[in-house]
Amino acid sequence: MTDCIFCQIVSGAIPSSQIYEDEKVLVFLDITQVTPGHTLIIPKQHCKNLIDMSADTARQVFGVVPKLAQALVKATGADGINLINNSEEAAGQTVFHAHIHLLPRFAAGDGLDIRFVQNEPDFGKIAELAKHIQQEVN
Repeated sequence: MTDCIFCQIVSGAIPSSQIYEDEKVLVFLDITQVTPGHTLIIPKQHCKNLIDMSADTARQVFGVVPKLAQALVKATGADGINLINNSEEAAGQTVFHAHIHLLPRFAAGDGLDIRFVQNEPDFGKIAELAKHIQQEVN
């Protein structure tokens, strides 16, 4: 796809700071560097996002995550890693080529703030939603 910036990175038309490559996957540093070592893992073959991704492509992409997470921790001295995927505009996706963010974490003041709001659980609604999702999986 010629108008996709990540496809252009895969083809070599746009330079990147690559840190890993195999036949199906390319890994490079994000130019935004939300935290030092902010890394993107992409399939070389274009697909829009995780929702559009085949199981085979997902195995290839997610198969390199542990190796890259371990390397990032060693190289940056990070205390932890966040793995983030934004699929579709409502989730914050801005580049519509599937990608996984690996974000090394250093401390509370490292510039990234992710919080989950804790509400009182409604176990009946949770069980009903689980049942509905199960029907879609099968």
